[in-house]
Formats: sequence, structure tokens, C-alpha cells
Amino acid sequence: MVAPPARRNIHLQSYAWMFLVFAALIVPAHLWLVRLPYYWDEAGQFVPAALDVLRDGAWIPHSTSPNIHPPGLSAYLAGVWRVAGFTPETTRFAMLFLAVAAALAAFLLAIELTRDAKGAPALLAVALLAISPLFFAQSVLAQLDLPAMLFATIALLLFLQQHMRAAAAACVALVLFKETGAIVPLVLGAWLVWEKRWRDAIWFAAPMVVLAGWVVVLARHTGSWAGNAEFVRYNVWTPLQPARLLFTLLRRLYFLTIANFHWIGTAAVVLAWRAGGFRSRPWRLAGLLVVAHVLLFTVLGGAVLNRYLLPIMPIVFAAMAAAIAWLPKPWRIATTAALVLGLLASNWINPPYAFPFEENLAFADFVRLHADAADYVAHWYPEAEVQTIWPMSDELIRPDLGYVTHAIRVRTLPDLSPETLGSLDWNKTDVVVVFSRTWESDWSFLKHAPIFNFWERVYNVAPNATVDEARSRIPFPAEASFARRGQWVEVYANPRLRK
Repeated sequence: MVAPPARRNIHLQSYAWMFLVFAALIVPAHLWLVRLPYYWDEAGQFVPAALDVLRDGAWIPHSTSPNIHPPGLSAYLAGVWRVAGFTPETTRFAMLFLAVAAALAAFLLAIELTRDAKGAPALLAVALLAISPLFFAQSVLAQLDLPAMLFATIALLLFLQQHMRAAAAACVALVLFKETGAIVPLVLGAWLVWEKRWRDAIWFAAPMVVLAGWVVVLARHTGSWAGNAEFVRYNVWTPLQPARLLFTLLRRLYFLTIANFHWIGTAAVVLAWRAGGFRSRPWRLAGLLVVAHVLLFTVLGGAVLNRYLLPIMPIVFAAMAAAIAWLPKPWRIATTAALVLGLLASNWINPPYAFPFEENLAFADFVRLHADAADYVAHWYPEAEVQTIWPMSDELIRPDLGYVTHAIRVRTLPDLSPETLGSLDWNKTDVVVVFSRTWESDWSFLKHAPIFNFWERVYNVAPNATVDEARSRIPFPAEASFARRGQWVEVYANPRLRK
């Protein structure tokens, strides 16, 4: 094999120009999303926590449940809002800035990993990342995984370039944004210990010390090392059921290797591996990080969200691009075209199973539906008590989230199962808002009773009422119905409110 070319020094001005080029490609593609109100965990956790920092200087949230998440994102957003004002647009552009930086870091990492490959696979790697549904959606959402991807990528890049202190500093920034980012300095430090580079390895203890300091502060203020006991139960103990562990691992592997037309790139990687590729030190280290990350988020996390895998997606797409570069030219062209088109289509095409809406543009449909329903309720029933579940409950209670201009009285239900809806006291009920929480296609696997029963048993989820089930349980007329691409919201009102 031909030795990889020597690494060239890049001036800071060149990085700035590359950042502007990536910004010119990524930001305009997201402009139609920047005015959206806040979505799901943004509304329930990250935006309220950042507002606590902005308004009260409270590093441990009090307007939402405190948990182990470090204050990095809250501090970043609060700083941006203090300068530019608190609006959804400001928040979205703040996240897009991180997305552009993450894409640039992924490009530079791909250059480092593919130095022995033909052509310019790093360009394909970053293009695949930029158009992938998960990255595209997360680029505007105020959540932890995009900044975690940014600093994890920078840390690995600097490590491969032998800048150990800088890599450790990037890891410190990483754990200040997301606690599970600790897996990166643990792997990098362990790698150096295995290579008997003890002096370099000790630098990677610094992120663990910083994270431990945050846990101590959190425990002193809340009485729990994770901020609250329910967080520990849901995210640490619940996932450890054997059947759940196995099924979660299979879901992680499916997302990385098959979903969103990834199977095309995976096939190329398998062929390249069998031909002797990916045996270099950088690839072995990158592969170890991928394995460690998958195992970590198989064992941890009550919600099996694929956004947790975002920090390793630059490695995954770099591997696919490098493998495609080794194919004969006709196959290389056909494979690239198929993978690009498949990833693009997956931004709009939903899979035939339940999935978190934030994994493609379905999240925008969800937000717009809820905005329409909230506007209807606020206009026609501003004084009524609304019965619904989270996140609609927070969307009506908190004007800061962008759905209503004044708070609506809400009684939060435990779930929207047919049984819960059927048990309500209709004489004391004003308005009920029912909505779809998962993708419900006609060909969904969950339409089959054995599969749904298994899903319900493993993940302990209550079945959400369908439109027909809601209408059969609620004696009020459905005054308003909103639908977008398989998602729906219905508003039911007691007829006496119209008198």
C-alpha cells in the first residue's frame, strides 16, 4: 500500500474560509425551519434550563427537573440570548453555528482518516453527513447531541494529530455539554495506556475530574448524584432488562448499518474490510470509539433515541466514503448516487415503524401541528381547563416555548390510552387535546398485535389512542382536527362552553 501523504499545515485563515463555505451550504438549507417553536425535549428540558441561567443565574434548573446533564448548553444558549435576544430564531441560528463547526470538524477528521484512500472521499463523507436526516434535523434543535458531536470529533481529530493536551481540552468541553461524552476521554486515555504513553494518558483524566466536580455540586444541591431519583431509575436501571438490552443493541446496529439507506455504505465497508482496508491505527481507534459508544447507549438511556449516536456519525460516514472510494469507477459512481439520493429522500420518507420524529423532518410536522392546535385552543377557549399530556401540556402552559401568547390552564393526564380517556369525568371536563405521539403508518409493524405486545412489554409504554378510539371514548364533538403526513391532533370541547 502506498504511504499516506505527509500532513500539511493549514493556516487559521483557511479554516475561517472553510467555515464560511460550509455555512453557505448548511444555513440556507435550514432557513425554513428557524421560526419553529420548540420541540419535545427542547421544550421540556433544555430551553427552560437555559432560561434559568439567563434570568436567575441558576446553573441547576428549577423551572424543570434537574438532572445530570452539565450546564454547557444552557450557558451557551443563555449567552447567545443575552446578546441577541430570546427568540426561536436566535436559538436555531445558535445551533446552526455549532452544526457548521461540527461539519467542518467532520471534514477535517475524514481527511485524517482517509489519507490512504484514492480521490477525495472526505468531501463525500461530509456531504453524506450534511444531508443525513439525523444531522439535518438536529442542526436546528437545542439539544445536547450536536455539540457533543462537535467536541467528540475535534477531540479525535486532535488526538490523531498528536495534539494530546488540546484533545484533552476538547474532551473537557465535551463533558461540560454532555456527561456521557466521558466515553471519549476514557477510550482515548485507555488507548494511550495500552501504548504505554503514560504522560500523555494522564491528560485525559482532566475531563473526568471536571465531570466529577459537576456531579458533586449537583448532589449537594439536589440530594442525588444525577439530579433526581426518577432520572436514575429511567435511564440507568430500566434499560438493564435482558430482553430490552438485546433489542436496544439490535436497534442501534440497525440504525447505523441499514436505516436511511445506510445499507449501501455498509455493503461497501464490508467489501473494503474483506479486501484489507481499515487496518491502520487511526481506523482501529475510530472503530473502538464507535463500538464503545454503541455499547454505552445500549446500556444507558430510557428512551432509545438515535440522536445519542450523532457523535460517531462522522466516523461512520467517513468509513462509507473511504470504502466507496476503493470501488471500481462505475460502481463508485452508482453507489455514491444511490446513497446520496437515499439519504436525501429519508429526510421526508418515514420508515415503516415507530420512530422519534426528531430523526428526520417529521419533527417539523409535529411542531406545526401543535402550533395550530395551541393557537386554536388559545383563541376559542382561553379560560378553559385543557386536559392533555406532555409535551402539549407544556406548550400550553409556557408562552416562552412559542406556541401561545398567554398561559392556558392544563391538567396533565398520565397518557392518552383509550382506558385513560374512557375514565375521565366528562361533567368536569372542558377541553381535551389528543394527538399522535408516534408515526402510525398503515404498514407499521406495530399494527400487528404480537409485535405491539412485545414492544409494549419491553419498553413499558401505554398504547396511544388512535383517532377512531379517541372519538369512541370522548363524548364531545371533535371541534378541530389537524393532520400532516400521518400525524394528527384533535381538539374536543364540552358543548356547554359554546353557550
